Amino acid sequence: MSDITSHGSGQGRAQSSSLFVQSDRLKKRNAAERRFKMYGLAAISVGVLALVLLVSSILNNGVGAFRQTFITLNVELLEDKLDKSGVRDIEVMKKATTITYAPLLRTALTNKLDELNITDLPKKEVEAMISKEAAAQVRNLVLSNPSLVGQTITIDVLANGRIDGYFKGRVSAESAELDSNVTPAQLVAADALKDEGSIVTRFNWGFITAPDASDQRPEAAGLGVAILGSLYMMGVVLLLALPIGVTASIYLEEFAPQNRWTDLIEVNISNLAAVPSIVFGILGLAIFINFAGLPQSAPIVGGLVLTLMTLPTIIISTRASLKSVPPSIRDAALGVGASKMQAVFHHVLPLAAPGILTGTIIGLAQALGETAPLLLIGMVAFVREYPGAPPEGLFDPASALPVQVYNWTQRADPAFFERASGAIIVLLLMLIVINAGAVMLRRRFERRW
Repeated sequence: MSDITSHGSGQGRAQSSSLFVQSDRLKKRNAAERRFKMYGLAAISVGVLALVLLVSSILNNGVGAFRQTFITLNVELLEDKLDKSGVRDIEVMKKATTITYAPLLRTALTNKLDELNITDLPKKEVEAMISKEAAAQVRNLVLSNPSLVGQTITIDVLANGRIDGYFKGRVSAESAELDSNVTPAQLVAADALKDEGSIVTRFNWGFITAPDASDQRPEAAGLGVAILGSLYMMGVVLLLALPIGVTASIYLEEFAPQNRWTDLIEVNISNLAAVPSIVFGILGLAIFINFAGLPQSAPIVGGLVLTLMTLPTIIISTRASLKSVPPSIRDAALGVGASKMQAVFHHVLPLAAPGILTGTIIGLAQALGETAPLLLIGMVAFVREYPGAPPEGLFDPASALPVQVYNWTQRADPAFFERASGAIIVLLLMLIVINAGAVMLRRRFERRW
Protein backbone atom coordinates (compact mmCIF):
# COMPACT_ATOMS: atom_id res chain seq x y z
CA MET A 1 0.00 0.00 0.00
CA SER A 2 2.86 2.36 0.79
CA ASP A 3 4.51 1.34 -2.50
CA ILE A 4 1.39 2.15 -4.46
CA THR A 5 1.00 5.46 -2.71
CA SER A 6 4.58 6.47 -3.29
CA HIS A 7 4.43 5.37 -6.93
CA GLY A 8 1.28 7.38 -7.51
CA SER A 9 2.71 10.54 -5.95
CA GLY A 10 5.91 10.25 -7.98
CA GLN A 11 3.90 9.86 -11.13
CA GLY A 12 1.95 13.03 -10.31
CA ARG A 13 5.16 14.98 -9.82
CA ALA A 14 6.47 13.74 -13.15
CA GLN A 15 3.31 14.88 -14.90
CA SER A 16 3.41 18.30 -13.30
CA SER A 17 7.03 18.84 -14.33
CA SER A 18 6.72 17.51 -17.86
CA LEU A 19 8.57 19.35 -20.63
CA PHE A 20 5.48 19.09 -22.84
CA VAL A 21 3.21 20.92 -20.42
CA GLN A 22 3.78 24.64 -19.71
CA SER A 23 3.47 25.72 -16.14
CA ASP A 24 1.65 28.90 -15.22
CA ARG A 25 4.95 30.61 -14.46
CA LEU A 26 6.38 29.68 -17.86
CA LYS A 27 3.25 30.93 -19.57
CA LYS A 28 3.64 34.30 -17.87
CA ARG A 29 7.27 34.52 -18.92
CA ASN A 30 6.44 33.69 -22.54
CA ALA A 31 3.58 36.20 -22.56
CA ALA A 32 5.89 38.90 -21.15
CA GLU A 33 8.43 38.12 -23.86
CA ARG A 34 5.79 38.38 -26.58
CA ARG A 35 4.59 41.71 -25.17
CA PHE A 36 8.16 43.02 -25.11
CA LYS A 37 8.64 42.05 -28.76
CA MET A 38 5.39 43.79 -29.66
CA TYR A 39 6.50 46.92 -27.79
CA GLY A 40 9.80 46.89 -29.64
CA LEU A 41 8.15 46.43 -33.04
CA ALA A 42 5.67 49.20 -32.22
CA ALA A 43 8.47 51.57 -31.23
CA ILE A 44 10.41 50.79 -34.43
CA SER A 45 7.26 51.22 -36.52
CA VAL A 46 6.50 54.60 -34.95
CA GLY A 47 10.09 55.73 -35.51
CA VAL A 48 10.12 54.59 -39.14
CA LEU A 49 6.72 56.20 -39.75
CA ALA A 50 7.89 59.51 -38.25
CA LEU A 51 11.03 59.36 -40.40
CA VAL A 52 9.02 58.63 -43.55
CA LEU A 53 6.63 61.50 -42.80
CA LEU A 54 9.53 63.88 -42.15
CA VAL A 55 11.44 62.95 -45.29
CA SER A 56 8.25 62.97 -47.38
CA SER A 57 7.38 66.45 -46.14
CA ILE A 58 10.86 67.77 -46.90
CA LEU A 59 10.92 66.19 -50.36
CA ASN A 60 7.40 67.37 -51.17
CA ASN A 61 8.26 70.95 -50.23
CA GLY A 62 11.86 71.06 -51.43
CA VAL A 63 12.11 69.15 -54.71
CA GLY A 64 10.66 72.14 -56.55
CA ALA A 65 13.70 74.23 -55.59
CA PHE A 66 15.81 72.14 -57.97
CA ARG A 67 13.57 73.12 -60.91
CA GLN A 68 13.11 76.66 -62.18
CA THR A 69 10.97 78.38 -64.79
CA PHE A 70 12.77 80.22 -67.60
CA ILE A 71 11.46 82.50 -70.36
CA THR A 72 13.14 82.41 -73.77
CA LEU A 73 13.40 85.93 -75.20
CA ASN A 74 14.88 87.53 -78.29
CA VAL A 75 16.51 90.62 -76.77
CA GLU A 76 17.72 93.44 -79.01
CA LEU A 77 20.81 95.00 -77.42
CA LEU A 78 20.44 98.58 -78.65
CA GLU A 79 23.72 100.37 -79.08
CA ASP A 80 22.26 103.81 -78.28
CA LYS A 81 21.15 102.44 -74.90
CA LEU A 82 24.11 100.32 -73.86
CA ASP A 83 27.13 101.99 -75.50
CA LYS A 84 26.48 105.44 -76.90
CA SER A 85 30.21 106.03 -77.44
CA GLY A 86 30.48 103.00 -79.72
CA VAL A 87 34.06 102.25 -78.57
CA ARG A 88 33.10 99.16 -76.53
CA ASP A 89 35.00 100.43 -73.50
CA ILE A 90 34.07 98.22 -70.53
CA GLU A 91 34.36 101.08 -68.03
CA VAL A 92 31.99 103.20 -70.09
CA MET A 93 29.56 100.31 -70.61
CA LYS A 94 29.43 99.66 -66.86
CA LYS A 95 27.61 102.97 -66.49
CA ALA A 96 24.57 101.30 -68.03
CA THR A 97 22.89 99.78 -64.97
CA THR A 98 20.21 97.12 -64.73
CA ILE A 99 17.64 99.92 -64.98
CA THR A 100 18.78 100.41 -68.57
CA TYR A 101 18.55 96.70 -69.40
CA ALA A 102 15.09 96.10 -67.89
CA PRO A 103 13.17 97.96 -70.67
CA LEU A 104 14.97 95.87 -73.30
CA LEU A 105 13.69 92.70 -71.66
CA ARG A 106 10.20 94.14 -71.34
CA THR A 107 10.17 95.04 -75.03
CA ALA A 108 11.30 91.54 -75.96
CA LEU A 109 8.52 89.94 -73.89
CA THR A 110 5.95 92.41 -75.25
CA ASN A 111 6.89 91.46 -78.80
CA LYS A 112 6.54 87.79 -77.87
CA LEU A 113 3.06 88.38 -76.41
CA ASP A 114 2.03 90.42 -79.46
CA GLU A 115 2.83 87.42 -81.63
CA LEU A 116 0.39 85.45 -79.46
CA ASN A 117 -2.29 88.17 -79.78
CA ILE A 118 -2.01 89.11 -76.11
CA THR A 119 -2.05 92.88 -76.24
CA ASP A 120 -4.15 93.90 -73.24
CA LEU A 121 -1.46 93.32 -70.61
CA PRO A 122 -0.07 96.57 -69.15
CA LYS A 123 3.65 97.24 -69.53
CA LYS A 124 4.15 97.08 -65.76
CA GLU A 125 2.62 93.61 -65.58
CA VAL A 126 4.62 92.46 -68.59
CA GLU A 127 7.85 93.56 -66.93
CA ALA A 128 6.77 91.97 -63.63
CA MET A 129 6.61 88.53 -65.28
CA ILE A 130 10.39 88.62 -65.61
CA SER A 131 12.69 88.21 -62.62
CA LYS A 132 14.51 91.33 -61.47
CA GLU A 133 17.64 89.20 -61.66
CA ALA A 134 17.25 88.86 -65.44
CA ALA A 135 18.49 92.40 -66.12
CA ALA A 136 21.66 91.71 -64.15
CA GLN A 137 22.05 88.42 -66.02
CA VAL A 138 21.95 90.14 -69.42
CA ARG A 139 24.20 92.97 -68.21
CA ASN A 140 26.86 90.51 -67.05
CA LEU A 141 26.65 88.71 -70.38
CA VAL A 142 27.16 91.96 -72.32
CA LEU A 143 30.05 93.09 -70.12
CA SER A 144 31.77 89.74 -70.61
CA ASN A 145 31.28 89.95 -74.40
CA PRO A 146 30.90 93.60 -75.56
CA SER A 147 30.67 92.54 -79.21
CA LEU A 148 27.06 91.48 -78.57
CA VAL A 149 25.97 95.11 -78.44
CA GLY A 150 23.92 95.98 -81.53
CA GLN A 151 22.79 92.38 -82.03
CA THR A 152 19.60 90.50 -81.16
CA ILE A 153 20.37 87.57 -78.90
CA THR A 154 18.22 84.66 -77.76
CA ILE A 155 18.56 84.12 -74.03
CA ASP A 156 16.77 82.19 -71.27
CA VAL A 157 16.01 84.47 -68.33
CA LEU A 158 14.45 83.69 -64.97
CA ALA A 159 10.71 84.09 -64.65
CA ASN A 160 9.24 85.92 -61.69
CA GLY A 161 8.80 83.87 -58.51
CA ARG A 162 5.00 83.97 -58.76
CA ILE A 163 5.05 82.74 -62.37
CA ASP A 164 7.45 80.00 -61.31
CA GLY A 165 5.14 79.14 -58.40
CA TYR A 166 2.19 78.92 -60.78
CA PHE A 167 3.83 76.13 -62.76
CA LYS A 168 4.84 74.37 -59.54
CA GLY A 169 1.35 74.50 -58.01
CA ARG A 170 2.00 77.13 -55.33
CA VAL A 171 -0.01 79.82 -57.15
CA SER A 172 -3.46 79.50 -58.73
CA ALA A 173 -5.86 81.79 -60.52
CA GLU A 174 -7.91 82.06 -57.32
CA SER A 175 -4.92 83.02 -55.17
CA ALA A 176 -3.72 85.47 -57.84
CA GLU A 177 -6.89 87.52 -57.39
CA LEU A 178 -5.86 88.12 -53.78
CA ASP A 179 -2.14 88.56 -54.46
CA SER A 180 -0.70 91.99 -55.16
CA ASN A 181 2.38 90.49 -56.83
CA VAL A 182 0.59 88.64 -59.65
CA THR A 183 -2.64 88.90 -61.62
CA PRO A 184 -4.80 86.27 -63.34
CA ALA A 185 -4.02 87.98 -66.67
CA GLN A 186 -0.30 87.31 -66.14
CA LEU A 187 -1.06 83.64 -65.51
CA VAL A 188 -3.07 83.45 -68.73
CA ALA A 189 -0.17 85.00 -70.61
CA ALA A 190 2.23 82.53 -68.96
CA ASP A 191 0.07 79.61 -70.12
CA ALA A 192 0.12 80.96 -73.66
CA LEU A 193 3.89 81.32 -73.58
CA LYS A 194 4.26 77.79 -72.28
CA ASP A 195 2.03 76.37 -74.99
CA GLU A 196 4.12 78.26 -77.55
CA GLY A 197 7.34 76.86 -76.05
CA SER A 198 8.80 80.12 -74.75
CA ILE A 199 8.41 79.12 -71.08
CA VAL A 200 10.04 75.94 -69.79
CA THR A 201 10.62 74.53 -66.31
CA ARG A 202 13.84 72.59 -66.04
CA PHE A 203 16.60 71.61 -63.62
CA ASN A 204 18.10 74.66 -61.96
CA TRP A 205 21.88 74.48 -61.50
CA GLY A 206 21.75 78.00 -60.13
CA PHE A 207 20.19 76.69 -56.94
CA ILE A 208 23.44 74.81 -56.26
CA THR A 209 25.94 77.37 -57.54
CA ALA A 210 24.37 80.82 -57.27
CA PRO A 211 24.69 83.06 -54.19
CA ASP A 212 21.80 84.23 -52.04
CA ALA A 213 19.36 86.81 -53.42
CA SER A 214 17.29 89.63 -51.95
CA ASP A 215 13.71 89.31 -50.76
CA GLN A 216 12.47 90.67 -54.10
CA ARG A 217 14.02 87.89 -56.21
CA PRO A 218 13.61 84.50 -54.48
CA GLU A 219 13.78 82.69 -57.83
CA ALA A 220 17.47 83.68 -58.08
CA ALA A 221 18.53 82.58 -54.59
CA GLY A 222 21.10 79.79 -54.44
CA LEU A 223 23.37 77.85 -52.09
CA GLY A 224 26.75 78.53 -53.71
CA VAL A 225 28.19 80.73 -50.96
CA ALA A 226 26.67 78.60 -48.19
CA ILE A 227 28.07 75.34 -49.59
CA LEU A 228 31.52 76.87 -50.02
CA GLY A 229 31.42 78.35 -46.53
CA SER A 230 30.43 74.99 -45.02
CA LEU A 231 33.26 73.22 -46.87
CA TYR A 232 35.77 75.81 -45.63
CA MET A 233 34.59 75.37 -42.05
CA MET A 234 34.72 71.58 -42.29
CA GLY A 235 38.28 71.87 -43.60
CA VAL A 236 39.27 73.97 -40.58
CA VAL A 237 37.59 71.51 -38.21
CA LEU A 238 39.30 68.53 -39.82
CA LEU A 239 42.76 70.14 -39.79
CA LEU A 240 42.49 71.17 -36.13
CA ALA A 241 40.15 68.77 -34.36
CA LEU A 242 41.57 65.50 -35.74
CA PRO A 243 45.27 65.91 -34.74
CA ILE A 244 44.48 67.67 -31.44
CA GLY A 245 41.76 65.21 -30.47
CA VAL A 246 43.71 62.07 -31.39
CA THR A 247 46.90 63.31 -29.72
CA ALA A 248 45.08 64.21 -26.51
CA SER A 249 43.31 60.83 -26.50
CA ILE A 250 46.54 58.90 -26.96
CA TYR A 251 48.20 60.78 -24.12
CA LEU A 252 45.27 60.37 -21.72
CA GLU A 253 44.76 56.71 -22.52
CA GLU A 254 48.31 55.44 -22.93
CA PHE A 255 50.79 57.77 -21.23
CA ALA A 256 49.07 59.96 -18.60
CA PRO A 257 49.38 58.87 -14.96
CA GLN A 258 46.18 58.07 -13.15
CA ASN A 259 45.76 60.83 -10.57
CA ARG A 260 43.29 63.51 -9.57
CA TRP A 261 44.32 65.83 -12.41
CA THR A 262 43.71 63.33 -15.18
CA ASP A 263 40.42 62.38 -13.51
CA LEU A 264 39.45 66.06 -13.50
CA ILE A 265 40.35 66.38 -17.19
CA GLU A 266 38.31 63.31 -18.11
CA VAL A 267 35.27 64.60 -16.22
CA ASN A 268 35.53 67.99 -17.92
CA ILE A 269 35.82 66.39 -21.37
CA SER A 270 32.68 64.37 -20.70
CA ASN A 271 30.89 67.49 -19.48
CA LEU A 272 31.95 69.49 -22.55
CA ALA A 273 30.43 66.84 -24.79
CA ALA A 274 27.05 67.56 -23.17
CA VAL A 275 27.27 71.37 -23.24
CA PRO A 276 24.66 73.03 -25.53
CA SER A 277 26.19 74.20 -28.78
CA ILE A 278 25.07 77.79 -28.27
CA VAL A 279 27.48 78.03 -25.32
CA PHE A 280 30.35 77.40 -27.73
CA GLY A 281 28.96 80.20 -29.89
CA ILE A 282 29.11 82.59 -26.92
CA LEU A 283 32.65 81.43 -26.20
CA GLY A 284 33.69 81.95 -29.83
CA LEU A 285 32.13 85.42 -29.86
CA ALA A 286 34.01 86.42 -26.73
CA ILE A 287 37.42 84.92 -27.60
CA PHE A 288 37.79 84.87 -31.38
CA ILE A 289 35.86 88.03 -32.30
CA ASN A 290 35.87 90.38 -29.30
CA PHE A 291 39.31 89.42 -27.95
CA ALA A 292 41.30 88.13 -30.96
CA GLY A 293 39.67 90.56 -33.40
CA LEU A 294 38.89 88.02 -36.13
CA PRO A 295 36.21 89.10 -38.66
CA GLN A 296 32.59 88.19 -38.14
CA SER A 297 30.87 85.81 -40.53
CA ALA A 298 34.22 84.32 -41.56
CA PRO A 299 34.75 80.57 -42.08
CA ILE A 300 37.87 80.66 -39.89
CA VAL A 301 35.82 81.77 -36.87
CA GLY A 302 33.07 79.26 -37.59
CA GLY A 303 35.66 76.52 -38.02
CA LEU A 304 37.34 77.39 -34.70
CA VAL A 305 34.03 77.38 -32.84
CA LEU A 306 33.00 74.06 -34.37
CA THR A 307 36.45 72.66 -33.55
CA LEU A 308 35.91 73.40 -29.86
CA MET A 309 32.50 71.75 -30.08
CA THR A 310 33.77 68.66 -31.95
CA LEU A 311 36.90 68.00 -29.86
CA PRO A 312 35.10 66.24 -26.94
CA THR A 313 33.30 63.90 -29.36
CA ILE A 314 36.54 62.96 -31.12
CA ILE A 315 38.43 62.49 -27.83
CA ILE A 316 35.75 60.25 -26.33
CA SER A 317 35.40 58.09 -29.46
CA THR A 318 39.19 57.83 -29.90
CA ARG A 319 39.70 56.74 -26.29
CA ALA A 320 36.97 54.14 -26.68
CA SER A 321 38.71 52.82 -29.81
CA LEU A 322 42.07 52.64 -28.01
CA LYS A 323 40.49 50.77 -25.09
CA SER A 324 38.97 48.23 -27.47
CA VAL A 325 42.43 47.06 -28.58
CA PRO A 326 43.30 43.93 -26.51
CA PRO A 327 46.04 44.45 -23.87
CA SER A 328 47.84 41.43 -25.29
CA ILE A 329 48.80 43.54 -28.34
CA ARG A 330 50.62 46.02 -26.10
CA ASP A 331 52.19 43.27 -24.00
CA ALA A 332 53.44 41.41 -27.08
CA ALA A 333 55.00 44.54 -28.54
CA LEU A 334 56.70 45.43 -25.26
CA GLY A 335 57.81 41.83 -24.84
CA VAL A 336 59.82 41.84 -28.07
CA GLY A 337 61.65 45.03 -27.10
CA ALA A 338 59.46 47.82 -28.50
CA SER A 339 59.28 51.07 -26.57
CA LYS A 340 56.01 52.37 -25.20
CA MET A 341 55.68 54.85 -28.07
CA GLN A 342 56.52 52.21 -30.68
CA ALA A 343 53.90 49.86 -29.22
CA VAL A 344 51.27 52.57 -29.36
CA PHE A 345 52.00 54.07 -32.78
CA HIS A 346 53.03 50.89 -34.60
CA HIS A 347 50.47 48.45 -33.19
CA VAL A 348 47.70 49.96 -31.08
CA LEU A 349 46.93 53.02 -33.18
CA PRO A 350 46.57 51.16 -36.53
CA LEU A 351 44.15 48.72 -34.91
CA ALA A 352 42.13 51.57 -33.41
CA ALA A 353 42.10 53.57 -36.66
CA PRO A 354 38.61 52.43 -37.85
CA GLY A 355 36.96 53.62 -34.66
CA ILE A 356 38.94 56.87 -34.70
CA LEU A 357 37.98 57.63 -38.29
CA THR A 358 34.33 56.79 -37.61
CA GLY A 359 34.20 59.04 -34.54
CA THR A 360 35.90 61.85 -36.42
CA ILE A 361 33.51 61.70 -39.37
CA ILE A 362 30.48 61.54 -37.09
CA GLY A 363 31.83 64.58 -35.25
CA LEU A 364 32.21 66.40 -38.58
CA ALA A 365 28.66 65.46 -39.55
CA GLN A 366 27.39 66.84 -36.26
CA ALA A 367 29.33 70.08 -36.77
CA LEU A 368 28.02 70.43 -40.33
CA GLY A 369 24.44 70.64 -39.07
CA GLU A 370 25.02 73.12 -36.25
CA THR A 371 23.27 76.48 -36.46
CA ALA A 372 23.16 78.15 -33.04
CA PRO A 373 26.91 78.84 -32.58
CA LEU A 374 27.17 80.20 -36.13
CA LEU A 375 24.32 82.64 -35.56
CA LEU A 376 26.18 84.20 -32.65
CA ILE A 377 29.34 84.84 -34.67
CA GLY A 378 27.47 86.66 -37.42
CA MET A 379 27.23 84.03 -40.16
CA VAL A 380 23.57 84.90 -40.60
CA ALA A 381 24.61 87.98 -42.60
CA PHE A 382 23.44 88.41 -46.20
CA VAL A 383 26.46 87.48 -48.36
CA ARG A 384 26.47 87.52 -52.17
CA GLU A 385 30.20 87.50 -52.90
CA TYR A 386 31.98 84.15 -52.99
CA PRO A 387 34.89 83.82 -50.54
CA GLY A 388 38.31 83.62 -52.14
CA ALA A 389 40.59 80.62 -52.26
CA PRO A 390 42.21 79.48 -48.98
CA PRO A 391 43.90 80.65 -46.90
CA GLU A 392 42.74 84.22 -47.65
CA GLY A 393 39.21 83.00 -48.30
CA LEU A 394 38.93 81.70 -44.75
CA PHE A 395 38.77 85.33 -43.58
CA ASP A 396 36.20 86.46 -46.18
CA PRO A 397 32.49 86.74 -45.30
CA ALA A 398 30.52 83.58 -45.98
CA SER A 399 27.45 81.70 -44.89
CA ALA A 400 26.75 78.06 -44.01
CA LEU A 401 24.09 75.58 -45.07
CA PRO A 402 22.16 75.33 -41.76
CA VAL A 403 22.28 79.11 -41.33
CA GLN A 404 21.02 79.58 -44.88
CA VAL A 405 18.08 77.32 -44.09
CA TYR A 406 17.31 79.41 -40.99
CA ASN A 407 17.66 82.63 -42.99
CA TRP A 408 15.26 81.55 -45.73
CA THR A 409 12.59 80.39 -43.27
CA GLN A 410 12.49 83.94 -41.84
CA ARG A 411 11.51 85.51 -45.17
CA ALA A 412 7.94 86.16 -46.20
CA ASP A 413 7.86 84.93 -49.81
CA PRO A 414 6.65 81.29 -50.10
CA ALA A 415 9.38 80.63 -52.67
CA PHE A 416 11.98 80.99 -49.91
CA PHE A 417 10.25 78.30 -47.87
CA GLU A 418 10.57 76.00 -50.90
CA ARG A 419 14.24 76.86 -51.14
CA ALA A 420 14.74 76.24 -47.42
CA SER A 421 13.37 72.71 -47.85
CA GLY A 422 15.63 72.26 -50.88
CA ALA A 423 18.62 73.36 -48.82
CA ILE A 424 17.67 70.77 -46.19
CA ILE A 425 17.73 68.11 -48.92
CA VAL A 426 21.25 69.21 -49.93
CA LEU A 427 22.35 69.15 -46.28
CA LEU A 428 20.87 65.69 -45.76
CA LEU A 429 22.63 64.40 -48.89
CA MET A 430 25.94 65.74 -47.58
CA LEU A 431 25.32 64.06 -44.22
CA ILE A 432 24.45 60.77 -45.94
CA VAL A 433 27.67 60.93 -47.94
CA ILE A 434 29.70 61.67 -44.81
CA ASN A 435 28.12 58.83 -42.82
CA ALA A 436 28.46 56.43 -45.75
CA GLY A 437 32.14 57.35 -45.85
CA ALA A 438 32.41 56.50 -42.16
CA VAL A 439 30.87 53.07 -42.73
CA MET A 440 33.14 52.35 -45.72
CA LEU A 441 36.28 53.42 -43.85
CA ARG A 442 35.34 51.29 -40.88
CA ARG A 443 34.81 48.22 -43.04
CA ARG A 444 37.98 48.96 -45.02
CA PHE A 445 40.31 49.15 -42.02
CA GLU A 446 38.49 47.00 -39.48
CA ARG A 447 40.41 43.97 -38.19
CA ARG A 448 38.93 41.10 -36.25
CA TRP A 449 40.72 39.00 -33.68
